[in-house]
Amino acid sequence: MTQSLKELGEHVAASLPQDVTATAILHGELIVTAKRESVVRVLGFLRDDPRCLFRLLADLCGVDYPDRAERFEVVYNLLSLKLNQRIRVKVATDEDQAVPSVIPVYSAAGWFEREAWDLFGIYFSDHPDLRRLLTDYGFEGHPLRKDFPLTGYVQVRYDEDQKRVVYEPVRLTQEFRSFDFLSPWEGMNHVLPGDEKATEDGQ
Repeated sequence: MTQSLKELGEHVAASLPQDVTATAILHGELIVTAKRESVVRVLGFLRDDPRCLFRLLADLCGVDYPDRAERFEVVYNLLSLKLNQRIRVKVATDEDQAVPSVIPVYSAAGWFEREAWDLFGIYFSDHPDLRRLLTDYGFEGHPLRKDFPLTGYVQVRYDEDQKRVVYEPVRLTQEFRSFDFLSPWEGMNHVLPGDEKATEDGQ
């Protein structure tokens, strides 16, 4: 299996030398790194080439690496049902550079790209309807970015007096608690009910 993936990676790299920057096999899967502006051409080749035939876009997702200059990766997971093979295509981008939409190649990418835009803020050029998908209207920020605060910026609740849903700044009403992180067996220094029945010679 590894040999066939290696040969497939070499075939893709040789066929698209200007578009593919690297290929690798990691955990038994072929990973192809492509240039951002070439992603439509690369995916079109992987879909139509007789040695590839990756006709199914199984998933498209974003990954955030805040320490990198191009902090985001867009990952395309493709499946060839005819050849029983999988491939992963990666494209790097940042907050300002748009990734070309691959809807002309895979129509299923429409909602995947909307999800990546909503949760990561990755912009896809030429998308016919790029708007939020999972978060609420007027949501501030992109919640799967590593620098997004865990508490968020606003909280939503139903106001009984106004008879409507209201947005307000987050208020954490739970008081601060300190945990000692000891297990119940290590942290207990008193006798639990029933333990008094144990005798030294019986235990």
